[in-house]
Amino acid sequence: MPDFSDDPSNSPHDDLHYREYKILLHPERFATPQAFQDFWQVVKRVAKQFDVRLEEEDDAFANQVREVLFFDTPDFDLYNNHFIVRLRTLYRDGWPAGTPELTVKFRHPDFEKAARVDVRPALAGETRIKFKEELLPRPDRLGELRSIFSHNSVLALPREAMNFALENITHAFPAFRAIEGKGEAPIELVNDMAVEEVQVNTGSAHFGHHYKGRTTIAVWRSRKLEQPVCGEFAFQCKFSKSDDIHEGTLERAAAFHKELQKTAADWVLLGTTKTALVYGLGNKTVVNHE
Repeated sequence: MPDFSDDPSNSPHDDLHYREYKILLHPERFATPQAFQDFWQVVKRVAKQFDVRLEEEDDAFANQVREVLFFDTPDFDLYNNHFIVRLRTLYRDGWPAGTPELTVKFRHPDFEKAARVDVRPALAGETRIKFKEELLPRPDRLGELRSIFSHNSVLALPREAMNFALENITHAFPAFRAIEGKGEAPIELVNDMAVEEVQVNTGSAHFGHHYKGRTTIAVWRSRKLEQPVCGEFAFQCKFSKSDDIHEGTLERAAAFHKELQKTAADWVLLGTTKTALVYGLGNKTVVNHE
């Protein structure tokens, strides 16, 4: 495995550097592009209530289209051991644009377990390591939060190298060798499903004391069935150290998220995540209930 020790940006993290707040939305709400603007109006009402300053982009509702593919063994050994392998490609005017991104993440509700996993690849290439807390609604009720901790490796490679990495995933990412007895299992597209993600980057939400997050609204559609799978509103805040964040700003961000769930109750889809929806489309057993 290459020596990453001289590059601290590519080292595993034991402290959070991102918090991403997410709310999953009912797919039937996203029959037309107008849904993005309709939900944004709800966000604006709740932001005003909590004195959260929204900064809207000039092209806030310009569509960004990406293909999202998930890969796993035939028995979902990666996902059932809290790993996710996702390949994402940006499209412009119907054609791939830029370099595809392969994300490998270990996601777990226990902070220490997530922090311990070294997700670095054994490949040369542009790599970003991200350790973040994902804040989601509770599975069974509105107006509350739960956490999942996610240790991510985002690897950008040309398409040919990316195909090689996927075919040899256990060797490309040594963390997978810890999955007992499944190190050489073949990797395939999960449930034969290609997701088309249409996202708008609406702007940013400012909670005070330099704590802010980029706001996005997205819909995931099945390319095979040509129908929406789900929508999502999210905002992600980046910071250097958890201890540097003012307690009041965290409380405001959490209160905003909780109230948005309740105000937009007829939009909100509880009890799942985007990844879990893709895995749940087939007939195979999934034991990782996120």
